[in-house]
Amino acid sequence: MLELAILGFLAEGPLPGHELRSRVSHLTGYTRPVSDGSLYPAINRLAKVGLLERQPDPRAGAARYLLSLTEAGHADMLQRLRNPADHEITDHTRFYTVLSFLSLLPDVTEQHAVLRRRLAFLEEPASFFYDGDRPIRAEEITDPYRRGLLLTARATSRAERAWLREALGEEPPERPENS
Repeated sequence: MLELAILGFLAEGPLPGHELRSRVSHLTGYTRPVSDGSLYPAINRLAKVGLLERQPDPRAGAARYLLSLTEAGHADMLQRLRNPADHEITDHTRFYTVLSFLSLLPDVTEQHAVLRRRLAFLEEPASFFYDGDRPIRAEEITDPYRRGLLLTARATSRAERAWLREALGEEPPERPENS
């Protein structure tokens, strides 16, 4: 997801490395801090395969570079957005990175296909706790912290499903009150 965030921010325009780091950190840093030890090797990998290029930044001095996306980098970013891996759909933070740049896909049909994958994932019964293969519902748990975890997750999932349906122009299905 770090590479997608780099490509996505550079698709919006060239940036110096420190500004790119700041933007990536603001996007994902609250849950997954971005260190120089992960950002700059990722930038180097993307540059080495021709997805971005580095040029001296005339405004910042000899040691500073301006990073920009190449045509190949733009195509790669679009491909990553069109076909996110399953774990990029199911992982909350990874999906939010995809969502942050989804509007860069020029085709609304492709955008909606990604949103439908996320919605389908959220519609599957799930829990953090199971009795065999059966997900345990919040109402079945006496531990107040586990119950709180499930109630919070349910509310978050409900809100996200409502937003996804709205974005897709779909009506919500009839559901029991505590789903």
